[in-house]
Amino acid sequence: MKVVLTGATGFIGSAVARRLLAEGVALRALVRPNSDRRNIEGLDLEVVEGDLRDEASLARLCQGCDALFHIAADYRLWARRPSEIYQTNVEGTRAILTAAAEAGVSRVVYTSSVATLDPPSVGVPGDESGRAKLPEIIGHYKRSKFMAEEVVRDFARKGLAVVTVNPSAPVGPRDVKPTPTGRTILEAAAGRMPAYVETGLNIVHVDDVAEGHWLAFERGRVGETYVLGGANMTLLEILTCIAELVGREPPRIRLPYNLVLSIAHISESAARLTGKSPVATVEGVKLSKKMMFFSSEKARRELGYAARPPLLALQDAICWFHDNGYLRQPSASRRDIMKSCDNFARSTRRENASSKNAKRFVEKKIFDR
Repeated sequence: MKVVLTGATGFIGSAVARRLLAEGVALRALVRPNSDRRNIEGLDLEVVEGDLRDEASLARLCQGCDALFHIAADYRLWARRPSEIYQTNVEGTRAILTAAAEAGVSRVVYTSSVATLDPPSVGVPGDESGRAKLPEIIGHYKRSKFMAEEVVRDFARKGLAVVTVNPSAPVGPRDVKPTPTGRTILEAAAGRMPAYVETGLNIVHVDDVAEGHWLAFERGRVGETYVLGGANMTLLEILTCIAELVGREPPRIRLPYNLVLSIAHISESAARLTGKSPVATVEGVKLSKKMMFFSSEKARRELGYAARPPLLALQDAICWFHDNGYLRQPSASRRDIMKSCDNFARSTRRENASSKNAKRFVEKKIFDR
């Protein structure tokens, strides 16, 4: 089977590339000429240089292929020119699906986001049953993903066999940029987050997200969407786990929302002058008002999807940052990080002995080392 993959050099895309190659597929990856290719070094795949905005390159890319995994996206919570985000995420999706349909590609997996779903209610995680309303969506990135998903739905109605997956907040190895979630982990591990805001995320290992993509390809129902998530955690819980792993004290100060919003406005104003990314974004702060908790029950039930405990995801992220020079002066050595995770995981396993999935992943990733 010959498979086309967009976004292979990125965080999720590089994990999906490895998962596809493990299945023995012939993989063809769309890569921009100026892309950082560290994430695909040494992989047995065909690189086709092109761009989602170049329709001719997309036609060549899809020719003779059986399946498409469309993962590429412009994932920024702030941009000096927001139109770039829509051009890539919306029009780029339309272009690649057009090329796939014209080339006779038989099945497509599209990577969306939990941003397209209804925000969760207090105490009730969100799921695939409710879609967000465009006027209520905060930020250009999330609006663009909603609009792109509408494009995908239209192609599905016209007969393209497409399945959509909605990852939550993936973490783990090869987060080269890093992503906004990865940046939070990096800053906390380096001791640069002495305070926190009252918010929450659904943390999932990027390799579990990659596995979910393959399961969606194999078992997903055409036209359906599937949340690929892990564990719902408050930001304070996430930062406390990171502090435990790297041997630092967790933050004690909770910052009020209005103060952080003011800082974000100032930061974005400075970014417009300097051209550098802001330390905090207005979009990010506004999103923090919601606990972004989600359920992957549908994916578990229909696809057989499972996610490892979040501690292992955070551990892998920190170790990767450590090994690749992002953590210049960590409080703990890599060996200490692994030991802390070992001790923490043993305690967690005793407290959650009934969790079969947690036990399986913990034993595989830590106790057999």
